[in-house]
Amino acid sequence: MSEYFDAFDRGATTERGVAAVAPEVFRGIYAMPAFVKIETGDLAASTDFWVRGLGFIELFSIPGQVVHLRRWAFQDVLLVPAGTPTHEAGSAVVTVSFSCVMSQLDEVAGACRSMMPDSVTGPYDTPWNTRDVEVRTPEGVRVVLTAPRDIDPDSPENRALEAAGIVAPDRRKEGHNGHHG
Repeated sequence: MSEYFDAFDRGATTERGVAAVAPEVFRGIYAMPAFVKIETGDLAASTDFWVRGLGFIELFSIPGQVVHLRRWAFQDVLLVPAGTPTHEAGSAVVTVSFSCVMSQLDEVAGACRSMMPDSVTGPYDTPWNTRDVEVRTPEGVRVVLTAPRDIDPDSPENRALEAAGIVAPDRRKEGHNGHHG
């Protein structure tokens, strides 16, 4: 028996060929199952290229920290400032992030450390209310496992997200409309 099954009806486009119609840009906020994070030396220029050139929208931004771009559902890109002052124009550092749950972070960090002792950073908390573990693979790829933290409505992280237009689900009941983009 095969473990594979026909799942072509699960993608963003179920039609193929010239008759296929692209879905609308998805403006909802969801827990991203996977996304790409790209370091850039010029957030404004990179945002402009991704929006005007590649057809993404700017879903939201936190000035100087992150620009969240989106095309279809689950096609998310986070642009962040380059991590080092020696970042050269035209070069990019790409990070692939995968969603997980809190209980997986320590297990993955331990397993990777046992294989490559200096390969793991974290766990650490982020301004967007996740706890992350960063792993450098033998080929140098940066893989981040990211787990959502409990939402503290009065935390500085939550207030910063609300200022950017991202409202926690339980706060919508308090008069926030949750409209984004």
